[in-house]
Amino acid sequence: MHITSLSASPSERSRSAWLTQFALTRLEGRDTHHDAILVRDLPAAALLTADVQHAAIAAAVHAVERADLVVVGTPIYKAAYSGLLKVFLDLLPPDALRGKLVLPLATGGSPAHFLALDYALKPVLSSLGARHVLDGVFATDAQLHRHEAGGFVPEPDLIARLDRALAPLAPLLSITPRTRSHAPAALSC
Repeated sequence: MHITSLSASPSERSRSAWLTQFALTRLEGRDTHHDAILVRDLPAAALLTADVQHAAIAAAVHAVERADLVVVGTPIYKAAYSGLLKVFLDLLPPDALRGKLVLPLATGGSPAHFLALDYALKPVLSSLGARHVLDGVFATDAQLHRHEAGGFVPEPDLIARLDRALAPLAPLLSITPRTRSHAPAALSC
């Protein structure tokens, strides 16, 4: 299975980037290939001018097109996904997500933005052809505690929700999603 992750936080020490990476670590299995796209590392001028001919932009778009699973991680700002994600999604062809599994992940300061996955992000993913969207996972800042060694420590409930969202992938990967009570504290993003 080819997995492409989109991390759309402008911050280097991002909870949403960490959650995206953590979700990928929960899928241990054979025959997987992973392309990680940190949208903040793509050339800003090429993103803003929609220069899909730029080598870095073309490579990122191609990684999405060849993926079987696209994991989309974003912070929620003002009840919507990040502008950085919007700029990147606008570069994708109209049916870029057709026939792919999509896992939306989001983080936000409070539970007040929980529905942003359903009302802001999922419609855009659907407009790009996504018909197989796994259960989204939203985490508040309080569910991802900073760890002194770097990274974050997720609450057990968050791990359980993430594992439930990933469960439909198990037959495709010939694996069982991990079920452990804690996360690697030093996983950094």
